[in-house]
Amino acid sequence: MKRYSALTLALEGLKNHRGWRPAWRKATPAAEYDAIVVGGGGHGLATAYYLAKNHGLRRVAVLEKGWIGGGNTGRNTTVIRSNYFHPESVALYDLALRLYEGLSKELNYNVMLSQRGMLIAAHTPMQMEICTRIANAMQLNGVDGALMSRDEALERVPLVNQSEDARHRLQGGIWQGRAGIARHDAVAWGYARAASDLGVDIVENCAVRELLIENGACVGVETDRGPIRAARVGLAAAGATPGLAAQAGVTLPIHDYALQAFVSEPVKPCLDTVLLYLGTGTYVSQSDKGEMVFGGGLDRVPTHGQRGNLPAQQTVTSGLLEMFPAFGQLKLLRQWAGVVDVVPDSSPIIGPVGVPGLFVNCGWGTGGFKAIPAGGWLLAHLLATGEHHEISAPFDVTRFARGRLIDEAAGSGIAH
Repeated sequence: MKRYSALTLALEGLKNHRGWRPAWRKATPAAEYDAIVVGGGGHGLATAYYLAKNHGLRRVAVLEKGWIGGGNTGRNTTVIRSNYFHPESVALYDLALRLYEGLSKELNYNVMLSQRGMLIAAHTPMQMEICTRIANAMQLNGVDGALMSRDEALERVPLVNQSEDARHRLQGGIWQGRAGIARHDAVAWGYARAASDLGVDIVENCAVRELLIENGACVGVETDRGPIRAARVGLAAAGATPGLAAQAGVTLPIHDYALQAFVSEPVKPCLDTVLLYLGTGTYVSQSDKGEMVFGGGLDRVPTHGQRGNLPAQQTVTSGLLEMFPAFGQLKLLRQWAGVVDVVPDSSPIIGPVGVPGLFVNCGWGTGGFKAIPAGGWLLAHLLATGEHHEISAPFDVTRFARGRLIDEAAGSGIAH
């Protein structure tokens, strides 16, 4: 990365920052590529990067109908973790976490990873039993995880509500020390710049209208800029994926909901971990700027809207105040929603979908941001080789017909 002196930075400020080189090329789409990735969020950009870096495919296009990272990648609470239950899920999310741990160096771009640890807090004997099972499963699957006692948990989050009239008194929980947060915009921009430097065309404001199907195979896409052909097409468009796949006669068991999030005004450091309450489904961390970033359960009305609403605000904020009554004086700065694509077993769908040349990476629900590096790594492997990676194979869409579901509703930490 090029270094700039203080004088250079000051001069650029006086020029209204017009002298900087763009982080990635604003490409015009070609007529044909080796592979097309639909969706310019984290998963799509990571797919393009790993196609170029791991597999040597440079004639790759990322097609984004809006702007890079403008969807769910920029509309989440930035938590990264791998504290899941099933071995298939642990392998998937810990691949992502391991890649995150080296991502800033890999991309030569600071993604602001902060491995401050995460506590999933239990409040009843039944919840502690569930936490014990998950912690044991994590250890058996080779992932750092430990059961915390009440005293150990209170040492981590001393501000938490332990009053006699608290509805959900902390009893202990699961601790993962490698969990944490990263800057969502930086993840998208880092992958975009690195992919562009390897020759990938990143095309913004290019909406995919339909899939091009010839002789039963997907051979490209029709966009509002005209047709673009490729032997391999990967759909990484989250909630928009089912509609595109339906054009090829593929039905995906996905429902779209809004997951709302909130940011408070900044305050001095007072929370140095990520905390999730099983009793309320509310989770919170403190950003580097001092803001409280928090969210809760799904708004169970199917929607593609990215708007907040007052009932969800009341539910989630009341959960936060149950955790930390001291936050009652904080002012809210922002509220928004991301559209999450939820599958019946709360696990993603990765793989071919029965149409030659067409592959999907979708259905991440509330786990999309934490899985970006793994989702890109695995979809790139599929597009380059036509075959599953051993980690993605269990998440093939055929698991529903085979009855091999990977039910992670509990591991997701949010009521689905």
